[in-house]
Amino acid sequence: MRTFALAAAIGFAFIAATPVAQAQTINAVMHSGLRVLDPVMTTAHITRNHGYMIYDTLLATDVSNQIKPQMLEKWDVSADGKSYTFTLRAGLKWHDGQPVKADDCVASIKRWAEQDKMGQMMTGMMSEMKVINDNSFVMTFKRPTDMALRAVAKPSGIAPFMMPKRIAQTPSNQPIKEFIGSGPFKMVVAEFKPGLQVVYEKNKDYVPRSEPASGMAGGKVVSVDRVKWVSMPDSMTAVNALINGEIDYLEQMPYDLLPVVEKNPNVAIDVFDPAGYQTVMRMNFLNPPFDNKLVRQAAMYAVGQQDVLQALVGDPKYFKTCAALFGCGLTFDSQAGAEVSVKADIQKAKALLKQAGYTNAPVVILQPTDNASVKAQPVVIGQALRAAGFNVQMQAMDWQSVVTRRASQAPLAEGGWSIFATNNVIAEASDPLRAFGVAANGKQAWFGWPDVPKIEELRAQFALTTNVTEQKKLANEIQALVIDEGVLLPMGQYYIPAAYRKVLSKPTEAPVPVFWNMKKSGK
Repeated sequence: MRTFALAAAIGFAFIAATPVAQAQTINAVMHSGLRVLDPVMTTAHITRNHGYMIYDTLLATDVSNQIKPQMLEKWDVSADGKSYTFTLRAGLKWHDGQPVKADDCVASIKRWAEQDKMGQMMTGMMSEMKVINDNSFVMTFKRPTDMALRAVAKPSGIAPFMMPKRIAQTPSNQPIKEFIGSGPFKMVVAEFKPGLQVVYEKNKDYVPRSEPASGMAGGKVVSVDRVKWVSMPDSMTAVNALINGEIDYLEQMPYDLLPVVEKNPNVAIDVFDPAGYQTVMRMNFLNPPFDNKLVRQAAMYAVGQQDVLQALVGDPKYFKTCAALFGCGLTFDSQAGAEVSVKADIQKAKALLKQAGYTNAPVVILQPTDNASVKAQPVVIGQALRAAGFNVQMQAMDWQSVVTRRASQAPLAEGGWSIFATNNVIAEASDPLRAFGVAANGKQAWFGWPDVPKIEELRAQFALTTNVTEQKKLANEIQALVIDEGVLLPMGQYYIPAAYRKVLSKPTEAPVPVFWNMKKSGK
């Protein structure tokens, strides 16, 4: 009966025992089904998670946010601080058996940098990137900067995954068609069912680093044969499957179901990303009514963090209101704009709408229904905007449809949108360069496409200084502008517990759910 429940949940029947079925497999339910396989084309976390399974990165950040070599043996900096020479580790191989070469990495960085906001800025500062030999390449910048390290080490947003040159030469606005990396797992393409399941097998040719695992850095030791992600949109079904042993790992434990499993002796619950998440609201600058700054400000005043977090999380143990765009309690913590972002002020919102001359233009809010981490926020936003006098239209869909729809720059009548809500791990939002949502370079910006040149000027200054005092000053100015212009509304900070059966060893503490260094007892 339990086997049938799992099969029904993912839409396929189990096959009789085979050699593959006898392999040691971790069965996991992630926060969303996987459909988009190209990690350069989206900031969706499920695609990023997939990327870390099959690809690797040149640099990585450890649990203390220090930059460490990953695919690299070393890097060298010129005396003038303008040139960075990167040397690959010996013996790296792609999944097809071909050696990893420097020209693969240069092609991968170029493609990534066309889409990633930090990569775009890095490219603008660079005068040249060229291959030296098969094992090394150099980046040269117009002015002294450590931007090469900061950008290539970023763990999330769009992570700079390395791919073979022939794949990395795919135009960055077109999806790749081969899924070959050099990472610790290989994707079993024949078993991929979009939105339902994806299967990975151990890459037996992968040579982990010798250092202990720490955050996204260190040795990625694979101790199981296979990892299978299966989709279970119904939370209760997923929790029951965990309790019954049909799955081993639940990436995001539903808060309201914590009491169901907390006393189960076979299940452990823990938070593996202690920095947590930030939930944010994004408005579309291209379509009325949010092409008007006053209307954007009205929408922000209407939404209160406590209401959002209570609906999303419920248990105050796992959330806190937080005005900081770049993480509460971290280096660039700022209270700029707190009077707008933290507490709702419906009367102020109504006054701003009146001042703006709002004429009941529709506000289309994208409302995912299948992803617990993003389905509550749009409902609260919709209620708040209606209370302020907005003409709100909720459009329900699954999360992957939101991910696709939010890329549309079309008018509302042609499938466009006005608002969506999402989440950032703090690791991808901890400074004005990593935080892709604060980029404001128009059509090159993240979905919503704000165009605020002053923000870009300040971000460029931030990129050129290593003085922390100056960086803090700039970060505060950027946050004040982001809130004033309505670029991004922070709606609070929270923490997501994961649940796993005790047949697994404790997962690695990291801003991304990872399956290396995870052991399983039994099949």
